[in-house]
Amino acid sequence: MSQQRSLAALAIAGLLASTAVAGCSVSTTSKPSSDASTSPTPTTKAVVALNVKPGEQGVPVDRVVSVKVTDGTLGSVTMRTRKGTTIPGTLSSDRLSWLADSRLEPNTGYVLAAVASDAAGNEVTSSARFRSVNLALDKQTFPSMSPLAGQQVGVGFPIMVHFDLPVRRRAEFERNMIVTSSAGQEGRWHWIDAQTVHYRPRHYWKPNQKVTVDLKLNSVSAGNGIYGQKDRKVVFRVGRSVVARVSAVTHQMRVFLGGKLARTIPITTGQQPKFTTRSGVKIIIEKVRSKTMNSETVGIDPNGPDGYNIDNVEYAQRLTFSGEFVHAAPWSVGSQGHANVSHGCTGMSTSNAAWFYSVTQPGDVVEYTGTDRPMTLTNGYGDWNLSWDDWVKGSALP
Repeated sequence: MSQQRSLAALAIAGLLASTAVAGCSVSTTSKPSSDASTSPTPTTKAVVALNVKPGEQGVPVDRVVSVKVTDGTLGSVTMRTRKGTTIPGTLSSDRLSWLADSRLEPNTGYVLAAVASDAAGNEVTSSARFRSVNLALDKQTFPSMSPLAGQQVGVGFPIMVHFDLPVRRRAEFERNMIVTSSAGQEGRWHWIDAQTVHYRPRHYWKPNQKVTVDLKLNSVSAGNGIYGQKDRKVVFRVGRSVVARVSAVTHQMRVFLGGKLARTIPITTGQQPKFTTRSGVKIIIEKVRSKTMNSETVGIDPNGPDGYNIDNVEYAQRLTFSGEFVHAAPWSVGSQGHANVSHGCTGMSTSNAAWFYSVTQPGDVVEYTGTDRPMTLTNGYGDWNLSWDDWVKGSALP
């Protein structure tokens, strides 16, 4: 009997052991392990957006190519022409966008490629081949400039830009026409007409400085289907200050060099009222060592009572397009300092004219007073005859 009890006890012990093992297996499959609850979530894939389409044709030249990425960062962006010229661009500090540094050239094929990465480091590549629109030359306006690169000018020389086709979107052009003065002078553009724009500071240029004119107009829309033909950059120098002050009442010219009176010169100006010299601010446009002066060029019959035809007029310096000059006039020395007897020019002795010629350069200032005939904006470089407020009104920008 004790043997039977022993066998029964062993059977019960085996049954309990079997039940315990089965219970452990059920618990494991019904509850997720701690490792399963911390598995990583899927990463969102980076999306790259280009503002040109693969294979796009006739892309407007004023489009600035850009690349943007969401759910990632840009690793690299390259843009080049199909001939291999690299187009520089700027990557934003957060690496979420890229912008080309220039607009497009007409009828040019381009290749754009961008590589971005998501948070897990997975790379996404996006690319496009495209071609810009073909523009005929009659759809491109070219900017001619003055002063020229490297030229030295006087303190009154305005910056002048002339376009060979009209500009309708003048504000857009002005935003891309940057002038920098090494002396820190600020100025404004003033549109003379749809094809001509001038720039000057509030007061004469400060002497002995450099001025940089940076026209970033290539492919900028001028309106009416016309675009800027090219960028241009010019650096010129302003020389010393030369300002002459002429009085038609006292018949004297006072010449100031660097702000100090250097010489007082007896002169004669235009006979009044027939040939009255204009009052206002004039700028020396050009200098000619000797010049033939014929009254026919200013609408006076050279064979009439007021006509003239004089060869080798010395030390001639043009002040207006209509024909006012400063020059040597040995034939009127007796009237110089006493009376106005010319046809509108400012005459002086040959020795004084030679000295004045030796100290001036284009852009120097000659200020006139004493007559009731005003200088005008476009008869020469008449920019300084507008008040600053009126000058600013000629800008297309507020």
